[in-house]
Amino acid sequence: MMIRNLWTIIITAFLLTCVSISLPKGQGIPGVAVPAAVGTLPPLPQRDTQPGGGDWLIGGAQSRAGAYRSAGNKEIVLDNGLIRRSFRLTPDCATVGFENRMTGASVIRGVKPEATITLSGKIFPIGGLTGQPEFAYLLPEWIDGMKSDPGAFHCTGLEIGKPAARFGWKRRRHAEDHPWPPPGVAVDFYYQSPAEELKGLVVTVHYELYDGLPLLGKWISLRNGAGRTLNLDSFTSEILAVVEAESAVDDRKEWRRPLVNLISDYAFHGMDVTTASRTTAWLPDPQYTSQVNYARKMPALLTSTPPLGPDRRLSPGDSFTSYRTFAVVFDSDERERQGLTLRRILRGIAPWATENPIMMHVRSADSKIFRDAVDQCAETGFEMIIYTFGSGLNMENDQPEYLSRIKADVDYAHAKGIEVGAYSLLASRRVSNEDDVINPATGKTGGAIFGNSPCLGSRWAETYFKKIRAFMETTGLDLLEHDGSYPGDVCASTEHPGHHGLADSQYTQWQTITQFYQWCRERGVYLNVPDFYFLAGSSKTGMGYRETNWSLPRERQILLGRQNIYDGTWDKIPSMGWMFVPLVEYQGGGAAATLEPLNDHLDAYEAHLANNFGAGVQACYRGPRLYDAEATKGVVMRWVSWFKRYRAILESDMIHLRRPDGRDIDCFLHVNPKLKERALAVVYNPLNQEAQRTLDLPLYYSGLTDAAIIREQEGRQQKYKLDRQYRVSLSVKLPPGKTTWFVIEAPQ
Repeated sequence: MMIRNLWTIIITAFLLTCVSISLPKGQGIPGVAVPAAVGTLPPLPQRDTQPGGGDWLIGGAQSRAGAYRSAGNKEIVLDNGLIRRSFRLTPDCATVGFENRMTGASVIRGVKPEATITLSGKIFPIGGLTGQPEFAYLLPEWIDGMKSDPGAFHCTGLEIGKPAARFGWKRRRHAEDHPWPPPGVAVDFYYQSPAEELKGLVVTVHYELYDGLPLLGKWISLRNGAGRTLNLDSFTSEILAVVEAESAVDDRKEWRRPLVNLISDYAFHGMDVTTASRTTAWLPDPQYTSQVNYARKMPALLTSTPPLGPDRRLSPGDSFTSYRTFAVVFDSDERERQGLTLRRILRGIAPWATENPIMMHVRSADSKIFRDAVDQCAETGFEMIIYTFGSGLNMENDQPEYLSRIKADVDYAHAKGIEVGAYSLLASRRVSNEDDVINPATGKTGGAIFGNSPCLGSRWAETYFKKIRAFMETTGLDLLEHDGSYPGDVCASTEHPGHHGLADSQYTQWQTITQFYQWCRERGVYLNVPDFYFLAGSSKTGMGYRETNWSLPRERQILLGRQNIYDGTWDKIPSMGWMFVPLVEYQGGGAAATLEPLNDHLDAYEAHLANNFGAGVQACYRGPRLYDAEATKGVVMRWVSWFKRYRAILESDMIHLRRPDGRDIDCFLHVNPKLKERALAVVYNPLNQEAQRTLDLPLYYSGLTDAAIIREQEGRQQKYKLDRQYRVSLSVKLPPGKTTWFVIEAPQ
């Protein structure tokens, strides 16, 4: 809960630090006049697009988010130059404007409630206005004649302040320099019901708008000040009557989406934001009766609601806070721009995802093997070592002598400057009939997403998390690789202490896992989680690959790896996805698939290093050692030192050129208009013959406009003129199977 000084207004040119305002209450509740304080807010900025000039993705003016007054003091407006959301204050609070300022278009075509809650089977709107005569568009002159819904919760006041951190972030390792919490403006609207039986129940709808991002966060909370227990069956925390992207008379299996979407931190069982999404729904709008779709099934209502529950019992004095939903607004339907927008947003609201330590996965927990691997990490410049899956480490072992031995090994690594992590399996295993999730269809265990899985509301789970926390605190571990994280299983048990039945089982398990991850993040523990838990504190998930592919012949692994990176970085920044390097045999394949002995397969080993470091991506280098000869050690050290020299640009956004296919050269192009190295191109020749080509590099997102200074590797710099598509043409000559790179800077 954000803490703000009530009834105090501190206004700067663009950022309002704190203001509380009483608003006219809804029907049946005595109202008061809107105080003159509303009029002291800054006036609404001019309705221009791209304020300050330039493209926001390449260093255009980044205006700060602020709260403003509209003409006539009827609306409070949140605006950051990229998006704008306007709230009418009377006769009730309602979103009457949501604009994409980058394109000048309206995001919405109608007024809906700000949220809904379902209490004991009855749905209650939160705010909103009724009486809009047409839902194909919204005319400003209609708004004055619209009414509040007598059955809704009505707005009784608001507070304006700054965004608060969702949880703590202890910065212990290299990461991009992003502020936490993200700066911006926050507004809370308070609602109460005129119904006597709900008197004292306060619903708060929270909004945050962030500086320089086309992103608006939203969530709801409830505080039960009533004199009786209430049950929150379900809720919908966002309802947007969006302007459709296309209009069709006939039914469609797939519809083109408008330039807006919702993401939330209620996400699991997926390695990317789309797959892991569980709350976003595109629905028909029954009020949009003039749509051309004959069946009126056009998905033009964008909502956020949990798939089940939360089924939360609120005794007098209890509170509930929902997950957070983020409205993302795009300025183009072009894939690269949408990807860049999402990647920029993730850097802002999950900045720990830019942590990107160079890590080895040691295959044994034997102290000698572990310490030998630590020595090699320190010598070659690796930054972290992980007791990998299959190493024999058991984080559930709480015996003092075992903890003491592991702590001694961790201390040894720390003394060498190496952080240490460990692997633990959570889901996709059977624990017991008493503790596993119960299938609602059968009343028995089995049938979970991974076959069998322990319920995070069970007694086993209470013990498990207690042991894992104690293990990390006792041994001083710096990383947790949490495999089989909570995938969203429901549980029909009525005996587990963490939930009372099926309807609340998913929400309570999600809270358990996210609170644990936030506990880790607050202590600086790095999190590898093979699911999209970034908004809950995780730093890395799989880039996206098929595990059995690492048992294919070595030469096939190389090209597949580059394809996986190319595909995985559309919606991920390089630091968010891990790759894999099988130093020893992994899931079969024999000698043809294996890098050991490393010095005997140095070309393949170096190709893996060039793939991953050239993309700014870290991999699971899994085996007992990083090198077996001086020549091997030299190759590893050369690529590690190269990566560290160019780390900032390599971890910057990637522009997707030609997908690797083995038929011609391919390239990873990194860009960042804020760095000295505006771009860096890493070029690969997969052919078995020399390749001499002209490579066209699009440098628009580097921020360069007229000319660029370019050198190949550490060679002589040359000045190149950009064409009107912001491209340069480079001559590339590469021996078979080799790699080169080009560093691109601005002219002095």
